[in-house]
Amino acid sequence: MGEIVSVQELQSIRRHDRNIGKKVVFTNGCFDILHKGHVEYLTKAKALGDVLVVGINTDSSMRRIKGEKRPIISENERAYIVASLSPVDYVCLFDEETPRELIRALVPDVLVKGADWDLNGIVGKDTVEQSGGTVATIELTAGLSTSNIIARILELYR
Repeated sequence: MGEIVSVQELQSIRRHDRNIGKKVVFTNGCFDILHKGHVEYLTKAKALGDVLVVGINTDSSMRRIKGEKRPIISENERAYIVASLSPVDYVCLFDEETPRELIRALVPDVLVKGADWDLNGIVGKDTVEQSGGTVATIELTAGLSTSNIIARILELYR
């Protein structure tokens, strides 16, 4: 099982991993209602390096992004569930709307987002590339999203 860590713990872990030559991959998201697409995405992200760090939006951050009705699952539960997935080594919550500060603190070797993001619009791209790292996108599993799941539940229970 992966660990849920603070930014300070993550920086210490990162220094250690850099010293022993491990490639650190970072991705982030809300991960509100976990589904197959999330697991496939995280598995593909882990394949790009040795250590996978996942930044997860806090509840307040998610409300600012997705609206007052979200999240469905609390930040501590989401962090625990994602940390329990085999590809994930570390989870770190962040309270901003973007993971920019977390990426600056971590400076991963590889920054990953879904292919629905324009490569030039990925937050933290500048930080990662300036340090010699790379930015990658991963194709998402078609038709799978938390929003689609919520819509299906609402439709079924009207």
